[in-house]
Amino acid sequence: AAGVGCAVATALIADRLGLVDDEGHPVQISVRAMLGYWPWLLKEIVKSALQVSWVVLHPKLPIEPQLVRFKPSQRSDLGLVIHANSITLTPGTICIEADADEFLVHALTAASAAGVGSHSDMDERVARLEQRP
Repeated sequence: AAGVGCAVATALIADRLGLVDDEGHPVQISVRAMLGYWPWLLKEIVKSALQVSWVVLHPKLPIEPQLVRFKPSQRSDLGLVIHANSITLTPGTICIEADADEFLVHALTAASAAGVGSHSDMDERVARLEQRP
């Protein structure tokens, strides 16, 4: 509660001082779109954490590290950052390189590698986020 209170107070003070801009406060993303994305991302993080825990605790340690290159659907810097950070937040994957032309992602297993890429569920959801309401 203290963290939320401090964050709200800081945002209000920054707004009053005129420090809020499009980069610091992405108004182009609607609250409705974010409220739809955050629960989905949280569910994916939990699912991936359970999968990675199973892999690590399995006696045979069934990892299949892979590098996946793909072209993201996002066009804005904000969309690219949200997509790269979402990949990195999901256990078992990390976005190594991210630019408008190509993402390079390290995946711990074949299943996690299959979950990233062009036209993946995450790619399409983030692309919808950057569409103006």
